[in-house]
Amino acid sequence: MAMVQGKGHKWRLVAAHAALAAFCTLILFPLFMVVSISLRPGNYATGDIIPSVMTLDHWKLALGIKFLGDDGQWVTPPFPVLLWLWNSVKIAGLSALLVVAISTTAAFAFARMQFRLKNPILNSMLLLQMFPPVLALVGIFAIFDTIGSYVPALGVETHAAVVLSYAGGIALHIWTIRSYFFTIPAEIEECAVVDGASHFQSFIYVLLPMAVPILMVVFVLAFIGGMIEYPIASILLRQVDHLTLAVGSRYFLYEQKYLWGDFAAAAVLSGLPITVVFLLAQRWIVSGLTAGGVKG
Repeated sequence: MAMVQGKGHKWRLVAAHAALAAFCTLILFPLFMVVSISLRPGNYATGDIIPSVMTLDHWKLALGIKFLGDDGQWVTPPFPVLLWLWNSVKIAGLSALLVVAISTTAAFAFARMQFRLKNPILNSMLLLQMFPPVLALVGIFAIFDTIGSYVPALGVETHAAVVLSYAGGIALHIWTIRSYFFTIPAEIEECAVVDGASHFQSFIYVLLPMAVPILMVVFVLAFIGGMIEYPIASILLRQVDHLTLAVGSRYFLYEQKYLWGDFAAAAVLSGLPITVVFLLAQRWIVSGLTAGGVKG
């Protein structure tokens, strides 16, 4: 049976599409401007939106490729951008895996087990998570400086220290995964235990496969947070070869000269790993974000 549409339906549809197009344009315009700056000759932040003359010099420097300048001299990359990008991906990936492992096991305990002070602990974690990490920078540096005197591999100027510090921001992820676990009937795990599985086996082989969507969401959020995080990495890492791309990019902007073009190319480059991870995980993201929102 054909549906009868109102007279204003066509215009409402056109208006909705126009509003969506305007919203997408507004969201993507800053990225378009960054790409435009990375393609302009020279290191200038102002200029034509669409450059009349385009160059890949800034991208060559970001990718570590030498090129012959206009004066006939070879121009060498001033900073190891690809090394910084690899450091960022390594730290973000390891910290995301650690966050998923810790928050999943903790969320299982808070969702399925009964113990004293469970609700106060949950509420206190959420309350502490409201304070930004910047307020604890002095404490974080002092902690890892002290740890480094006993265990150098976890001290200042190590990537392990940054990974471990990022793992501290798991309170919100525990709440998210806990709410998702509430949507999975506990009877499924009880049936596995009746069939001879231990509680650990029911958690690994029954619950976790059903919780893949929310685990992927947590991984993506933790990975993005690790890629763009600046304050903690800036105090724990100081040597050029150890920096992340978020911290190392500051060297493009100093008082005497702002290298806007080189900075823009590095900024676009930093978004590629996030895009790849998001595309690989998108099939689980929608279901993971919506599940657990009406229960628990």
